[in-house]
Amino acid sequence: MLGIHDLWLFIVSGILFNMAPGPDVIYVVSRSAGQGAKAGMTAALGIGAGCCVHILAAAVGLSAVLAASATAFSVIKLVGAAYLVYAGVRMILGARKKTAPEEIPQTPEIRHRGIFVQGFLTNALNPKVALFFLAFLPQFIDPAAPRKALAFAVLGGILNCTGTTWNLLLAWSTARVAGGLGRARRLGPYLTQGAGALFVAFGVKLALSEQS
Repeated sequence: MLGIHDLWLFIVSGILFNMAPGPDVIYVVSRSAGQGAKAGMTAALGIGAGCCVHILAAAVGLSAVLAASATAFSVIKLVGAAYLVYAGVRMILGARKKTAPEEIPQTPEIRHRGIFVQGFLTNALNPKVALFFLAFLPQFIDPAAPRKALAFAVLGGILNCTGTTWNLLLAWSTARVAGGLGRARRLGPYLTQGAGALFVAFGVKLALSEQS
């Protein structure tokens, strides 16, 4: 009815895409291993919320602007790259300080809100995700579909649901493994620093990438 075809192939391809290592996966794993399942799941939900921005953009055609305009792409790309580098540096410095919990006058709600926002911005400010939606989703929509925007929204929602489900499972399993080994506290700072370094690397890579 919406002009969507090969839905099963879309779902399988989307799951494989979501499982590929990237900033989102690294962020979820590092939060889960260092701060527990709740922190990792909060990060996963933040990433899912950020993905909604790309779904909306694809549905209304804003992603096409990024693909057609080198200037628009460059601006969004540099903003996203700058945020990734900034987030990475903060994660590295924060892990090195490692202030004792009782010395931090911070409630769990504030801490998890920050994790959610960071996950949201990590995804929402990545123009590569927007371009992926623009390149990937149309392959499963009939060119003659009467309601292309709705078809985009439906496919984007499915992709986001499978991705969020994978990230939630990843957060839970990572926290279980870290907790079972009894090393979450010791490994946490090192994992956070490693994730921060990867964020910086992803940011630099994104800044140097070309529109294609």
